[in-house]
Amino acid sequence: MDLSSRPPPTSLRIAVAQLNPIMGDVAGNLAKARAARADAAAAKADLVVFSELFISGYPPEDLVLKPAFQAACRQAAEAIARDTADGGPAAIITTPWVEDGKVYNAVVCCDHGLIQAVRAKVDLPNYSVFDEKRVFASGPMPGPASVRGVRIGLPICEDIWDDEVVETLSETGAEFFIVPNGSPYRESVYDERMNTIVARVTESGLPMLYVNQVGGQDELVFDGASLAINADRSLAMQLPAFRETIAIVEARKEGGVWRFSGPIHEHMTGDEANYAACVLGLRDYVEKNRFPGVVLGLSGGIDSAICAAMAVDALGPERVHCVMLPYRFTSEESLKDAFACARALGVRYDIVPISTAVEGLEASLAPLFKGTNRDITEENLQSRARGTILMSISNKFGAMVVTTGNKSEMSVGYATIYGDMNGGYNPIKDLYKTEVFRLCALRNRWKPEGALGPDGEVIPENIIVKPPSAELRENQKDQDSLPPYDVLDAILESLVEKEASVASIVAAGYDLDTVKKVERLLAIAEYKRRQAAPGVKVTARNFGRDRRYPIVNRFRDTGEPVAEPDLTLVSPTAAPKLDVVDF
Repeated sequence: MDLSSRPPPTSLRIAVAQLNPIMGDVAGNLAKARAARADAAAAKADLVVFSELFISGYPPEDLVLKPAFQAACRQAAEAIARDTADGGPAAIITTPWVEDGKVYNAVVCCDHGLIQAVRAKVDLPNYSVFDEKRVFASGPMPGPASVRGVRIGLPICEDIWDDEVVETLSETGAEFFIVPNGSPYRESVYDERMNTIVARVTESGLPMLYVNQVGGQDELVFDGASLAINADRSLAMQLPAFRETIAIVEARKEGGVWRFSGPIHEHMTGDEANYAACVLGLRDYVEKNRFPGVVLGLSGGIDSAICAAMAVDALGPERVHCVMLPYRFTSEESLKDAFACARALGVRYDIVPISTAVEGLEASLAPLFKGTNRDITEENLQSRARGTILMSISNKFGAMVVTTGNKSEMSVGYATIYGDMNGGYNPIKDLYKTEVFRLCALRNRWKPEGALGPDGEVIPENIIVKPPSAELRENQKDQDSLPPYDVLDAILESLVEKEASVASIVAAGYDLDTVKKVERLLAIAEYKRRQAAPGVKVTARNFGRDRRYPIVNRFRDTGEPVAEPDLTLVSPTAAPKLDVVDF
């Protein structure tokens, strides 16, 4: 067949596969890609496109350094290429690609039974949650690839966040762009993506189709929300967030300019997006690790209540087991609230008193603790007994323990290591306490599409309005030892997300002693956070991938003015350079 004799096409029907691959499941991801291509063929598509590193899963981290894994991914890409001999849609598939001993993050164009072109990611992100320079080589500056007679620019994710790759592609004849992405969710990321896409479209004068992964991978949640922008900067397609979908985009050339058209769904933002991200992250962590379900301690407090609601929305009530673990400081109010919450959610609910365990531990320790006063040590025995019981239930029946500490508590160490921190995953790890309150109220009036929990109020109003308490001693309240949560969270957001100084926070109107106390608690709790369960990332800087502080660290920001540099130590004739050493 002489393809070169055909006139250039003026239309292309593109199937956008916004799907949820599983890390390392090369065979499963290949099967998913084949199913998507079959759906594309049924929809009479000319081309099907996938998100970044679809064959391997993204981000593969050091797994991609294993030669056996590299070979399996290559074989899967070649299998897709062979499939295209059937006369169905061409495929733009993404995979690790080894060439000359280097591993690339690549996009592979398959058609007529062959791999027609390979392009590699140029700009490798190495900030925040990304660490690609550790495992990938940077590809050469690419030219467009010819797919069904159309010259398509194929920048990969980070390649569009600067202008160089897109500029090179447009200057070398690209007619429009298709961008495979593995862009994880965080608050405000959609606006940042949109601004970047519009900037590249404006500079190049060419439309752009942005294809993003959906699903949870460890702490990261990919929101999908794939979109297309025309050369006039109009929105041509918007796919839903947090849901798998395959959508058809029509590309037509009119007056020498390509235009996209496709479905436009309302985009989810704010607290609704955060809640949906937490549900999806928990669901995929449980499902992809093949846990039969989850178990959690339901205390009658707000954190365990929202975690129970998220678990039910993620997995369904039949796979969620809630356990109340009362001790003598557990109030009757908490017992009633926990029962009401479990009943509203429709989950299995058991009561396992911990008196025997706590008093047995105290009796064992009595000879060692003789002559000392009761303090936080004895309080923490309650938490550690609860953690042991929950882990034992997990060991016996296989369900994963959901841990329920919010970001405010994890920031200041208001959690017991080897106690309430026990667990496999934490859906609210990156939500501050004030956000937890908002999400509880939100869930009582709304739930995300596809959620498996009941409609209506699932978190009793009393749980939302009563003062929070760990109930480890008589009449204990969180604010006995912490500032009010609206104050605490504002200070923490400045310290964690913005890396603000104590002085600047005080200048914004906060009490110096309070800010210094919070800064100190944040610093000394690092060892706890290092041992905490993973959890969904929703903010700009979560504890883990984003914020990597040393555990041993004596630096403290005192809020005092920093001394001015001594200019007499600098040569008056030539300022010293970092790359010059005088001997």
